[in-house]
Amino acid sequence: MATATSIVALVVLVAVGQLLGQTILIPSLAATMALVAGGSSLPMAQPRNVIGGQLVSAVVAFVVLAIAGSSVWAAAVAGGLALGVMLLLRVSHSPATATVVIVVLEKPEIVRFLALLLLGTVILVAVGAVSARANRTTYPLYWW
Repeated sequence: MATATSIVALVVLVAVGQLLGQTILIPSLAATMALVAGGSSLPMAQPRNVIGGQLVSAVVAFVVLAIAGSSVWAAAVAGGLALGVMLLLRVSHSPATATVVIVVLEKPEIVRFLALLLLGTVILVAVGAVSARANRTTYPLYWW
């Protein structure tokens, strides 16, 4: 069932992205869906961590980008910093460190990227929750 849930969620990201004329399917969100569908009981798969971890990491990435510019060196530092901030805020989500690298190297427009990232993470959590209800399992274990 995890495979079907992942396919549905990622196809929904593509469909919504097509409707908006934007790309929402970024690699780190595919990794996020793997956690939501395949490891739904893990703390990193819970909505607080999925949504919070992705957004916190993206903000850290934009701060590093503003200070250090776009380079692989800055991306590496941003990845480490993002982990520290996620741990501090108790929103650890390992795929979010990939989001950091994407932001630092690709330099997306900040407001649009954050809005699309928020939309994408909410869609993944929603598909995970609907799938769990349909399969009579529990996801999420907690919201906050």
